[in-house]
Amino acid sequence: MNRYALRLFLVCQVVLGAMFLPSIAAAASESGAQEAEPEKGPHRGRMLRDGDFAVELAIFETGVPPEFRVWVSDDGEPLSPDAVDLQVKLTRLGNVVDDIRFRAEGDYLRGDTVIYEPHSFAVTLIAQYQGKTHRWEYDNFEGRTLIGDGVAKAMGIATETAGSATLHQTIRVYGKLVYPPSAKRQIQARFDGVIKQMHVSLGDSVSKGQILITVEGNESLKTYPIQAPMAGVASEQFASAGEQTAGRTLLEMTNADTLLAELAIYPADRSKVNVGAPVTLSINGVDAPLSSTVSGSRAALRSDQARLFLAEINNNGLLSAGLFVSGDIEVDTVDVPLAVKRSGLQSFRNFAVVYAKVGEEYEVRMLELGREAGPWVEVLGGLEPGTEYVTENSYIIKADIEKSDASHDH
Repeated sequence: MNRYALRLFLVCQVVLGAMFLPSIAAAASESGAQEAEPEKGPHRGRMLRDGDFAVELAIFETGVPPEFRVWVSDDGEPLSPDAVDLQVKLTRLGNVVDDIRFRAEGDYLRGDTVIYEPHSFAVTLIAQYQGKTHRWEYDNFEGRTLIGDGVAKAMGIATETAGSATLHQTIRVYGKLVYPPSAKRQIQARFDGVIKQMHVSLGDSVSKGQILITVEGNESLKTYPIQAPMAGVASEQFASAGEQTAGRTLLEMTNADTLLAELAIYPADRSKVNVGAPVTLSINGVDAPLSSTVSGSRAALRSDQARLFLAEINNNGLLSAGLFVSGDIEVDTVDVPLAVKRSGLQSFRNFAVVYAKVGEEYEVRMLELGREAGPWVEVLGGLEPGTEYVTENSYIIKADIEKSDASHDH
């Protein structure tokens, strides 16, 4: 299917809806089948003919980076490569032009330029033989499609500009919330006596300095108050009015304003985690992730050899000890000169690719990838900084390109 027919097909998809897609796809397939395949020569290259004079242009990449090799003939008879002066111009998306010169080697002409991926370009070939100039022009597009901006917007296709990024490398950990040691206080009477009054009940909220219990001393027969040493909640009640204090715990208070996340780190990752490392925590029932830092670790190992590292979080009133948590601990931060969003990556042939956008056209860019962290993937090659590329719904571009059946001359 040519790119203009494909554009119409995409518009139909958006406007007519899913109920019409099978018939449209069938028509598109039939249109693509009707396109004539270019003639191939004995070296599997593209045959270009002008009367009796013929050129076979092939991309050769066995044991070498991709390069052009050309065989020429006249009236079906092979010509010496020295007898022909040849030049090829490749015009790529965005009007990037590669000029290729040739030199004789064996029975063919060999190009002086690597034909880098994608092999998608408009080809202009000029050959001079016995004072006559032969010229051919044709499109050799692959991994390319045309989608109007309005259609792309309706499909939710979003783009960004490729550039530098900061990679925050993390390890995934799991654990649960616990109370810090300072969260609980055991309330006892200073002097033994009779409990005259319990001023709070189980579950009551208490402010610091509030009277909790009034006790009458056994020896002095005088009453004295027991005040709250901190703000919190009466989490346990062990005595009632009229009972003897008897040196026991009468009340337990808990302050849940701060909780600790205990995060299990196994031996393979233990050396990577440092005190102060940023942590992003996810908790069931809490929509937004919580941010914290590693504040320390338990001295003892668990039975599964994991060490529990600790991260303090402020309680928003919705959290309780015992809740399970997952987290990402940052173990390294790397600035890279070029990276792309992981959400934009797709596969094309045997390559990992993104789709570059130039005007209303989209085309694959084969990538050499490096480190990954969070939403980012480092790019080591295959993409120029400043390239606009698809970051959201790139699978739509992939599907449209696969339907186009674009040729790929090798």
